[in-house]
Amino acid sequence: MSVEWEPPVLLCLRSAGGSVRGDGAREREGGHRHYPARPCPARPHGHSATAAAGGGRAGPAVAEGSPSLHTPDPSAGLDMAEGSPSLHTPDPSAGLDMAEGSPSPDTQEPSAGLDMAEGSSSPNPQDISHVLASAFKDLYTGDVFEVDMATNWIESQGEDSVYQDSYADELEKLLAEYKSRLMEADKAEEEIIQAQARAKAEEERVLNLMKADAGEDFHKMGLPPVASSFRWIVDNELLRKNNLICPEDYITEKLPLAKAPKGASEPGYLKGTRKQRAFSLDKSIYLPGSVTSVSSTLSSTPDSSLKAKTMSKNTKALQKRAGKESKAWKAEEISECLARLEKRQNYLKNPRFFLPNTLHGGKSLVISQEKVEEIIARRKAEDTKGDTSFVPVFLANPPSVLFSYDKAGQVYETTIELQNITSTGQHVRLIPPSTSVFFIWPGKYPGKGGMIAPGMACQYTVQFIPEYLGDYEDHILVESQVSEPFVIPVQAKVSLPVLTLPDVIDCGACLVRGIKTTTTLCRNEGLRTGKFSIMPEKACPAPGSGVAVTDDFVIQDPFGIQPAVLELAPGQNATVEVMFFPYLPEASQQTFTILCDNYPVSYVTVTGVGELVALELLFVTGGESKPELGEVTHVTAQHLIRFEPQNPHTTEEKTLVIKNSTHVELPFFWQITKPNLKPLIPEETADFTKVKYNQDTESAFSLNPEQGVLLPCADHEFILTYTPLELKSYHSVIQMVLRDIPESPCLEEGMLHNIPECRVGDVTALEIEVKGSTEPFRLLLEPYAIIVPGENFIGVNVKKTFKLWNNSKTLIKYTWETITACEIMEVEPHTGVIDVNKCCEFVLAISGSKPGVISCNLQCHVELCPEPVVLHVEAAFRGPLLCIDVPSLWFGLAKQGETVSRTFEIKNLCQVPAQWRMQESQVCLAERNEEVSPFTIEPSAGEIPPLGLCRVSVQFTSLQCQRLQTVLELEVENGEGSHLPVFVEVQTPQACLISSHLVFTEIYTGVPAKATSKLFNQTLLPTKYLWGKLIGSQAALCSIMVSPASGTLGPNEEKEFCIELSANTVGELKDLTLSCSIEDMAEPLFLSISGEVKGLHVIYSVPSDNGVASDEGQMPQSPCELLLDFGSEVAFKDVVKRQLILTNPTRISAPFTLEAEYFSACLLPPEPGTCPYLVKRRGPVTEHAARKAKSEYAAALLSQGKGAAFCIQPSTGTLKAFQQLTIEIAAYNNMWGEYQDNLVCKVGDLQPKLIPMQMTVKGCPIFLQVTGPQPEPPIIRFGTQVSGGSPVLRRVQLNNPTPFDIRLDWEIYNHEPDDEKLVDLLVLFGDPFAAMDIAGNEAASSGSTSESEVMLKLDPAAIPCGSIYPALETTDEPPGSDSKEKEISSQESTREKIISVLMRPHEGVPADSPYSIAPRQIVVPGGGSSDVYISFTPLVLPDTEAELCCEGMVLGFMSLDNKLARVVPNKVHRSHGYDAPPLRVHVEAVLRHPLLEVEMDHDRGMVFYSVASDLLPARPFYGVLTDSVITQSLKLMNCTKVPLYFRLFLSTPSTPFSLSSADPKKSTKSSHSKKEEREQQPQHVLYPQQNMLVKVSFHTTLELLRYQHLPETQLLPGLQVLQLENGERKLKFNQNLVIEHSNYTTQLVPVTAYLTVPVLELSCDRVDFQTCFVAQTKTEHVFLYNRSSCRSYWTALLDEQKRPKALEVFSIFPTKGILEAREGEAPTREILQISFAARNNTDYEAIVTISGMLEEKPCKLHLRGRGKHRGKVH
Repeated sequence: MSVEWEPPVLLCLRSAGGSVRGDGAREREGGHRHYPARPCPARPHGHSATAAAGGGRAGPAVAEGSPSLHTPDPSAGLDMAEGSPSLHTPDPSAGLDMAEGSPSPDTQEPSAGLDMAEGSSSPNPQDISHVLASAFKDLYTGDVFEVDMATNWIESQGEDSVYQDSYADELEKLLAEYKSRLMEADKAEEEIIQAQARAKAEEERVLNLMKADAGEDFHKMGLPPVASSFRWIVDNELLRKNNLICPEDYITEKLPLAKAPKGASEPGYLKGTRKQRAFSLDKSIYLPGSVTSVSSTLSSTPDSSLKAKTMSKNTKALQKRAGKESKAWKAEEISECLARLEKRQNYLKNPRFFLPNTLHGGKSLVISQEKVEEIIARRKAEDTKGDTSFVPVFLANPPSVLFSYDKAGQVYETTIELQNITSTGQHVRLIPPSTSVFFIWPGKYPGKGGMIAPGMACQYTVQFIPEYLGDYEDHILVESQVSEPFVIPVQAKVSLPVLTLPDVIDCGACLVRGIKTTTTLCRNEGLRTGKFSIMPEKACPAPGSGVAVTDDFVIQDPFGIQPAVLELAPGQNATVEVMFFPYLPEASQQTFTILCDNYPVSYVTVTGVGELVALELLFVTGGESKPELGEVTHVTAQHLIRFEPQNPHTTEEKTLVIKNSTHVELPFFWQITKPNLKPLIPEETADFTKVKYNQDTESAFSLNPEQGVLLPCADHEFILTYTPLELKSYHSVIQMVLRDIPESPCLEEGMLHNIPECRVGDVTALEIEVKGSTEPFRLLLEPYAIIVPGENFIGVNVKKTFKLWNNSKTLIKYTWETITACEIMEVEPHTGVIDVNKCCEFVLAISGSKPGVISCNLQCHVELCPEPVVLHVEAAFRGPLLCIDVPSLWFGLAKQGETVSRTFEIKNLCQVPAQWRMQESQVCLAERNEEVSPFTIEPSAGEIPPLGLCRVSVQFTSLQCQRLQTVLELEVENGEGSHLPVFVEVQTPQACLISSHLVFTEIYTGVPAKATSKLFNQTLLPTKYLWGKLIGSQAALCSIMVSPASGTLGPNEEKEFCIELSANTVGELKDLTLSCSIEDMAEPLFLSISGEVKGLHVIYSVPSDNGVASDEGQMPQSPCELLLDFGSEVAFKDVVKRQLILTNPTRISAPFTLEAEYFSACLLPPEPGTCPYLVKRRGPVTEHAARKAKSEYAAALLSQGKGAAFCIQPSTGTLKAFQQLTIEIAAYNNMWGEYQDNLVCKVGDLQPKLIPMQMTVKGCPIFLQVTGPQPEPPIIRFGTQVSGGSPVLRRVQLNNPTPFDIRLDWEIYNHEPDDEKLVDLLVLFGDPFAAMDIAGNEAASSGSTSESEVMLKLDPAAIPCGSIYPALETTDEPPGSDSKEKEISSQESTREKIISVLMRPHEGVPADSPYSIAPRQIVVPGGGSSDVYISFTPLVLPDTEAELCCEGMVLGFMSLDNKLARVVPNKVHRSHGYDAPPLRVHVEAVLRHPLLEVEMDHDRGMVFYSVASDLLPARPFYGVLTDSVITQSLKLMNCTKVPLYFRLFLSTPSTPFSLSSADPKKSTKSSHSKKEEREQQPQHVLYPQQNMLVKVSFHTTLELLRYQHLPETQLLPGLQVLQLENGERKLKFNQNLVIEHSNYTTQLVPVTAYLTVPVLELSCDRVDFQTCFVAQTKTEHVFLYNRSSCRSYWTALLDEQKRPKALEVFSIFPTKGILEAREGEAPTREILQISFAARNNTDYEAIVTISGMLEEKPCKLHLRGRGKHRGKVH
């Protein structure tokens, strides 16, 4: 693969004359029009604006100054040739030539704008002439000044016209310059071509080297192209000389340096790809692969206006002369065009081309259709007229037009664009403005006839010519086919230099006689330099009016502005100062006028406010004071502030708030002076100017801040501080002095004409008189003296509290003294501070070292206080003191002869040691007549250290029973003694029983019985007790337990004992005694016991109404009185539970056992309190797992295969004393039948109890595998089937969960809607459901007994009393069993029915169609399953019915072939056949006709529109195509509920239609068809709600075109030749697409195709040249018409008729060509130029045959002419 890359070279002219601005207009002198700059025209569609393929760089190319192109020469354009670029065009009238293959508009004339070479890829390109016209304006639309015309002007200089000679000279110069520039352009073009060729060769060389290095894998790598060498080869200087962009302008990489050769390097494609930045500029033209050139423009000359006038004048003359020559044929041509245009518009419109505001109108491109419909509906509801003119049709861009200008008389232009925003083509009309200064040029439309296509726009040029400077306003009215037009506002405003000076300049406030300067920054926002003058409002001030104007200063009292004159360039800034000097306190305002170059006046208003100084005292802490009566104050003071009396050296503050009431900042400072206390005589006025002020240096007052600036109209806070130093009164005056306050000068003559001189000084603005006094400190002690009451121990620290109050005006600092002479006195806290009107609490600590009284004064020193504060203190002290910790000594109750000990403590409460001694009082010993005390004290004497203690122990030994009260004496040395009372009680033990006889009310054998007895301690001594054993004749039959058996009785305690007696006998207890021993008592205590002992007793009961309680103590009862009935309507596999209540009215616990006699459960019951069917799992048990476990549990219980089982819970256990136990009996079943059994109950040693049980189970056990067990009958749905389709088979698995084999006999019933039967009466002979063998014959009687059958044999003698044991026996039994079997068989045979009459509910009509089942009889094994097959054969549905529902019922009647399964004597009996409930299965199906829904691409159906010219390639010179295919799709949708099988084929395979493809995603299925010719067609299947895409193609071939010339008998089936009135010919093909369903019903889809063939026609069939001179050429023109909508490629052949030299005489041009398709009513045409040049003096004839390549009918043109020699004409 060869990778070639050439850098795109963009060529764009640089304007030779005038400057180009991108955002403004080029100004031409002499009132010429102003044209806004236009960008370079974009390249035609189909080409990209980026660089060429291969990754090359894109080079920008723009004109110098802006991205625009302005060429005055109309012949300048952009020429592009294929392969070799050209910088000039041979025909100057060509606007833009494009290379072959690029799309271009279709133009009638070469000068119309854009020529397209042969082979254009677009057969009907869109006209872009309006785009070129809007881009180049007059360069494109103006008349072309041909080179020949210029040569004629130069050659015609001989006329006597100076004006023409001058014009011709200038024109000759321009022509010479034009040729010179063309030569330079040719040279540049040749250089570019050669550089491209060399660069291409170099790049191919590098590419070949890369291929050689890479090998065969080079093409698989996808590498970028090689670097371009064009930039190094082309002559950049030559390109710059011709104003062209060269590669060096947009490639900034430097030229690589050449290095020494090296070895083989790594190929470039193996290196990393380097990203290159592609330069691009908007609005540039990129032409990759070719060089684009633009012809240079002619230079403008100074006499451009003369040249323009001359060219315009001559152009008009030429146009006038040409108009006269072609007037005749132009009138005819115009009328013909108008007729065609009118006829073209006269057709039936498609509803979607209606306007949006009409009914069923088209769509808007900017408003959604839903919103349009909603608003239309609302408008129609509000207004019956239904005005919907709100829907926009055209969008104006810009929405309003604004002209900005600065000169009158010049021309300004702009363009407005109206875009069609609807979905249909529209017409528009503009009503121009009514003002004469605005003018609208004719519009430029995107198409012919003024029709604007959807999304396209038309352009109008609006021209503005101002007559004078001023603002203009008007509007343009835009009308369309809607009822209301819309308006485009048009405005024009003067664009002069604008001075950004505000309309109002506020100078603010200024003090009277002061001067304030305000600075304002202004700027010239205009586009040119302006001179601005500022003057008073009156331009000519009157004398004496106070207005003075200077050169650089303008004054208008009380304002002045400088500078008065400003000259500013565009964007230049300047500063204007405004001075304000008020004379009076009032608001001032003056207006100044601003002139700009003596044009429109603007005004500036200057405002200001003159003010006087105004201060106000707003707030004083505590308020202001008023002078008292007779009090002397300062003369000029305005306010008085008085401070409360203070202590010396203290400070008090007050806050002053002063407001500056002016709008001016006032600098200030404070000064303090002595007051002027000169009293005034009544009615005397003070002269403030004579008041003298002296600074007060000893003042106790100060202010903060002392100086600063008062802000305008703001409150200011000051702190006034009062600090006295001495005990006296203080009086001062504080003054606020303002700095730099203007002074009032003397008015002089002429002051109003000049700014006065401002003199400033300090002014006292506020005086405040302040007073303050002092007073001494005020301190108070509370109490003023401390007297400690009583006596205190020596060395003990005594503390007392007191307070010191500070009633002074300030806080105080204190310090207390300390006394340590003979006693210790301290005050805490020792030093500190006490706030004003606060107190401090102190603690006084006193400690005495010797006994006695203390009296002294304690001083407190206060800072700044001359005298101390004195506190008087008095206290008394004494010696040691002992204290006993107990008030008395209690020994309590003591037993005679024992020793009792007690202890206590003696404490020393003082800080000195104490000597003590203790003994019993001698007085007490004397009263008892005892000499020796029974008390022993240890220790009895000693010394206790200071604040110490001593533990003393006292022992007492009792010798006799007595109550002793005595006193122990404590003696203290040098102190006071104390006495301790002592109490002792001495006794011996004694106890008794409260009751000596104990009776047990209820005693049961083996059950312990409890009773209580009480023992009482008659003394206060604790006594020990012990219970003994039983005594008596019945002691061996009983056992006893006493709790507690031993222990201690407290003093006078009555204790209760629990006695538990167990008796192993029945009867009365008479001789039974229990003994109890008491410590220290000689004889034990005895308790006699008696009572009645009872045995076990149980009561059975049923909680339901059908059960009656039974008592063992009564007479035996029959089983019918106590019955467990589980119900007569128990459903299959339902678990029914009943309860049996066991009541034990005794205290005896006994084990019990319950079991069923025959239908016993296989598994042991679970433990009580647990769920029997839950499985232990680690995680939570789900519902499904629980059901499964329950089912398995039931299956295990029924595993014995008897059809039922009774599960008892609990079945074993212990019946506790007085317990009422509920036994739950659950009846499980897996087979229908009537069940009977006995419940055997055994409790302890009692006789077994038999309770009868019965249950009747009904229902069908057989269920379907697909549905599972369910109460409702299952439904088998066959769905929706096709009428007459194939049978549908359903396999149904039947499950038998019972332990027995069940035979099912099937019957089928149909449900008919008109069936009104209620019951059926059946008469049956013999067994209605006899067993059948494999051949379908009735088998042998089932009454015989096989060897494998077993029967129940009950032997009453073998059953012990009170229990029943069932037994199953076989035939190998003792001889007595045969009689039993015969008896049972005879009973069954006698019950066989011969004729049976049965009445049952009506199930339906028995039938074998459309439903059937096989086999009709089936045996489902017990615990297993069997399969049956139910089929549905679809019926043929009548055409009148769209749907048919088929409902039916399948009944399976159950039979049991096993005798043991049918009956077990006295246990179970099961019915079968019609007596047993059958298995019911509902069947449903729906029949419908097979139908596919067909959805096509168009509403018109499957119609193909084709033209024969589709066979013509882009270059038809080499032949035509063999086939052209048009394909349409249709969608087949299955909207039914059943799969549809079908085949697709065409009704006539030989037609030009073909079924090209189907959707490959859908499955297909092959099936056998009845017709052999269709068996090869694949069968498709569409499942419900699926769809399939089918493609149908129409093939256009040359063979089809030949059918137009054949007779009707030889035409294809369905082919018609249509000849229209307008001469057009079409071939119509009709065909059907056949959809054949599986039931051989068909659907037809019509398929139609229209093939338009070309029709050629000559304007005449004969051309006679008459007689012509020999060698004279005579030319005639003949029109060749194409009246069809199909292109035609024609050729003209000249055939000789009479003479062989005719071919050399006649000639035709052109000999071949392409006639485009007709557009509208008028046919397209081609002018054939036929020439005749006679060779000899003879007659000539020839025939021209014009034929087409698309089987057009040939046209023949007869030519005739005669030659004559000159001079021989007679």
